Amino acid sequence: MYQNTINPSVMGQFTRSVLGSSTVSKSSISTTESIAGDLEEPYKGGKLASFTDLRVMRAAPETVLTKEDLEKNVEILLTETDTLRFFDLPTVMVSVESEDAEKVTQRNKKYEILCKNRLGNDLYVERMMQTFNGAPKNKDVQCDKIIMEDQGIMATTWDLYDSYSALELSSLAVKRSAIESSSKASVLPRERDQRLLGSTTDKNSEASSLMDIENVILTKVHEDEEDHADAILKSDKFLQDLFFMERVIMENIFQPKLAAYRQLPVLKEPEPEEPKEFLEGEKVGEVEEEVKKEEEEEIEINAEQSTIPANLERLWSFSCDLTKGLNVSSLAWNKINPDLLAVGYGHFGFKEQKRGLACCWSIKNPMWPERVYPSPYGVTAVDFSIGTPNLLAVGYYNGTIMIYNVQSSNNVPVLDSSESPQKHLGPVWQLQWIEQDRGTTGDDKREFLVSISADGRISKWVIRKGLYCHDLMRLKRTTAGSNVKGGDKEKKGEALLSRQAPGMCFAFHPKDTNIYLTGTEEGHIHKCSCSYNEQYLETYRGHKVSLIMGPVYKVTWNPFCPDIFLSCSADWGVIIWQQENLQPLLSFYPTTHVVYDITWSPKSSYIFAAANESRVEIWDLHVSILDPLIVNVANPGIKFTTVLFAKHTDCLLVGDSDGQVAVYELRNMPSASDSGRGDIINTLLGSKSNQPG
Repeated sequence: MYQNTINPSVMGQFTRSVLGSSTVSKSSISTTESIAGDLEEPYKGGKLASFTDLRVMRAAPETVLTKEDLEKNVEILLTETDTLRFFDLPTVMVSVESEDAEKVTQRNKKYEILCKNRLGNDLYVERMMQTFNGAPKNKDVQCDKIIMEDQGIMATTWDLYDSYSALELSSLAVKRSAIESSSKASVLPRERDQRLLGSTTDKNSEASSLMDIENVILTKVHEDEEDHADAILKSDKFLQDLFFMERVIMENIFQPKLAAYRQLPVLKEPEPEEPKEFLEGEKVGEVEEEVKKEEEEEIEINAEQSTIPANLERLWSFSCDLTKGLNVSSLAWNKINPDLLAVGYGHFGFKEQKRGLACCWSIKNPMWPERVYPSPYGVTAVDFSIGTPNLLAVGYYNGTIMIYNVQSSNNVPVLDSSESPQKHLGPVWQLQWIEQDRGTTGDDKREFLVSISADGRISKWVIRKGLYCHDLMRLKRTTAGSNVKGGDKEKKGEALLSRQAPGMCFAFHPKDTNIYLTGTEEGHIHKCSCSYNEQYLETYRGHKVSLIMGPVYKVTWNPFCPDIFLSCSADWGVIIWQQENLQPLLSFYPTTHVVYDITWSPKSSYIFAAANESRVEIWDLHVSILDPLIVNVANPGIKFTTVLFAKHTDCLLVGDSDGQVAVYELRNMPSASDSGRGDIINTLLGSKSNQPG
């Protein structure tokens, strides 16, 4: 027994003395046999009263058997008796051949390792700690004395009687009016009419008085109900519940589109299953065949999508009755909430001045804006603050700048430059919040607002109990062929003209906020410095088609390569520049339409989007510098005006001249390894050298 068993240390260790000796005395054997023999009969009858009732009977003397007795046939009947358990002690030993032998062996080994590691281990340290019980404090609150008032009203017996009998009298009046109408329909003699005239007038007077009382009571009750309904409809709790209900309905309607926008799997409604009782025989086989066909179709669709080239799929558009017919002028994402989008609307022709609108749209409700800020002037630019993302700066066609608090439902601006003596005299074409000393924290990190206008001024606005500004630069017209650097003297015949050049756009350097680029109406791009506002540092010329010059509508730096920037103009072209080179690095003239807006992709240094009058183009410079990767043509009579990439998803937002901001999903785009954040300058230079003359 002890050689073929395991002694688990977790259960405890036992010796032979605990389990008993290996030998058994004869007295014990005889005692147990006698007990078993005598217990069979009394136990069959019922339960045992106690062990004292049992008697030990001695065995009878054995008789000697003869050969005849041995040859006799003896029938022995074996029956099973009830099991009696006087003592049950679970074993602490496990057999080696049992199923749990390996588990017990591993557990014993782990326990031995734990004991070995704990004895004398340096990681085991005995420490004591004393905690202090906080002293109890008594706090009292003093409130105003509760004033009790007794109010009462007295009701007389006749008031109670009139109120209870009003309904009965009204029913009687209705019956009498019905009788009178029937009597009028029948032809009665004139004498009878004259006799009954006096009595009917008296009854009608009584009924009319009762009807007047009832009408007064009912009108009062109706007014109380209307007041109560108005209070419910205008309560904040009811409006909040409606807001949540609207969110749930919008998510149910746009769930597939929103899932595609956020790059999540689309949830499909499960079809109702038939009971298993009916799915027998042939029906089970048909269901299995349908499932196999669906799986094969999905595999074929996935294979086809992998072979389809890159394209744009329209998900939805932000539009409503308020924005219909207005031109989308500007788009801006919120710096903290990636689902909040600011959109500016307005007309910018001198003869087409109409109302303007600034709206805050949420991805969770594409059918109606969260905030609406109407204006009699067109909105030209919008941008959210970086430090305080609830502030929205809006620029207008008349030169005014207003700042709204989007957290408040009030559409009154918190700051306004209309009364400022330094306000712009022309349309504010661009606004941008800039952080000073970018990368620092605390009080040293300041934020200011920069604007550029058609009056030739680039202004810096600071919030100090209002809007105060000073000019960073006054743009001046340059002569053809002049290129004046800061600190160099002007050549003869190349002096700057005194007239101011209207500014169209600007872009601050992503790493050095002291340097910025400006695009002017005369088609030039100037490199300027905030600390030197007298002259331009550099002037980039390249936007022209023969002798036709056009205004530069947009300038933007590459987010991954700070030496590369992109520009677009009314001369139909998009140009890529290198900061140290005054000549264009690459020029794109795919169409003969004005290019209104451009933007770099936030995920790749080679991808950018451009919007012209007729179409939207997606370019991947790593794939081709001759043709755009994706082209999306506008509907007849519609012009594309603005483009903006989504921050965290592969989607593109496109604004048009009809007040719609369409959301497109970029499908089958090149992978990040093929179009990533590589050395774009070397790639472009290599592509330019390989480009056919």
